[in-house]
Amino acid sequence: MDAASPTEQPTEHTKKGSARPTRPYWAWIVATFFGAGALKPGPGTWGSLGAVITWWLIARALPPHLLIPGALLYCAIATAIGIPAATLTARACHRDDPSHVVIDEVAGQMLTLVAAPLTWKALLAGFILFRAFDIVKPPPIRLLERLRPEGVGIVVDDLGAGLYGLIVLQLLLRVGILR
Repeated sequence: MDAASPTEQPTEHTKKGSARPTRPYWAWIVATFFGAGALKPGPGTWGSLGAVITWWLIARALPPHLLIPGALLYCAIATAIGIPAATLTARACHRDDPSHVVIDEVAGQMLTLVAAPLTWKALLAGFILFRAFDIVKPPPIRLLERLRPEGVGIVVDDLGAGLYGLIVLQLLLRVGILR
């Protein structure tokens, strides 16, 4: 039924005269990382790729001593703005973790790349590692998603995958596999 009952008051997420929730435009833009989440196939992969490309572009303009703080700031901003955006967007489509919400992939991907050099090998390895951990969700990553509702759960499991990716990428760099 599309029409709201006469006694039902429209909320911030519901259009007047409709029981169908909406979300603010800013939330959709952030949650889909400027529309990357609408790309097929594999919207999460597109979101991760968008994070790698935007980080590479931003990092090239930063002095070397600001690369790690810059990546941490990018990750923190994606997390802080991504949680409410993911919450509003998930509520609007009545799904726990909609595939078009990819800001979680952006935050997790950036965590993987925090201390990575700006070489194509390191960025590619970081991209592959993050996507693998995000898809496989080794313990306790899947549990992280279930611990918290809505946007927090959507984003935190990807931060867990990002942490795994960061650890493995740093090990690969330290042992000299990625030169």
